Amino acid sequence: MAAGPRRRDLGELIKLGQSVSEQLRGPVADTVRTKVHGWRDPRAKLLRRRRRARRATAAWSGGTALGGLWIGVEHAQLLSFTGVTALIVTAVFAYCTTGSVRKLITLNRQPLPPALPPPVRLPPAGSAAREPMRRLAEAEASLAELLVQLGTPRPGGLAPLPAESLAHAQESATEAATALRAVAAQLSAVERARAIAPPSQCGPLDQGIAELRRRLTEGIDGYVALIGTAGQAVIASSAASPDAALLDASDRLSGLASALRELAGPDSLS
Repeated sequence: MAAGPRRRDLGELIKLGQSVSEQLRGPVADTVRTKVHGWRDPRAKLLRRRRRARRATAAWSGGTALGGLWIGVEHAQLLSFTGVTALIVTAVFAYCTTGSVRKLITLNRQPLPPALPPPVRLPPAGSAAREPMRRLAEAEASLAELLVQLGTPRPGGLAPLPAESLAHAQESATEAATALRAVAAQLSAVERARAIAPPSQCGPLDQGIAELRRRLTEGIDGYVALIGTAGQAVIASSAASPDAALLDASDRLSGLASALRELAGPDSLS
């Protein structure tokens, strides 16, 4: 007889757990995305490397100073085992300090890359726009890293790509991302309307959802194509004309963004 109440209590606990999970899923997911975004941001990466280099320089410098103090204490017995050990240890610390200072100077001379745009909250789970927007967020982070690589001297003595080409690629990517997010917002709105619409109106709304999803897929594919071209330019080791290929991919992506804006309507980006 007690099985019934226990079963009901278990069902209530399960429902309560599901409710709490739904409430926490959004904030937890946003926190995770923020952490990952900060870790992958090229600007934040360089700042972290500078901080690590400063700490290492301070540590090696402190060791060198202590070694010098040790030598001062043992100056009367430098030829003893303790004195020789002090000289060797201090020399090692001084060598490491020199290398650390050189690395810190190199890092400080590198210009800070532009920061990634802040992470955008994804559409709700179950939305057809969620997966394309997740891919877009990952693609934006990957493209930012690739453009940083293309803007610095590459292995083999190859010069970085012109700043104009990199700026054009970034501008096209930003334009396309804005247009794609506008389409995703439209898709989410139509999905919400579909959920409460009468059955007689569901057919046209389903067709609209499918069309908007198709536009999103095509737009993401175009964005990923630019990333592929940038990646090939990074690994190019000869005169493979990576600059021309990057410009061509940027132009195609810019054209795709213009088409998405026209299809989305004049008010979708405001």
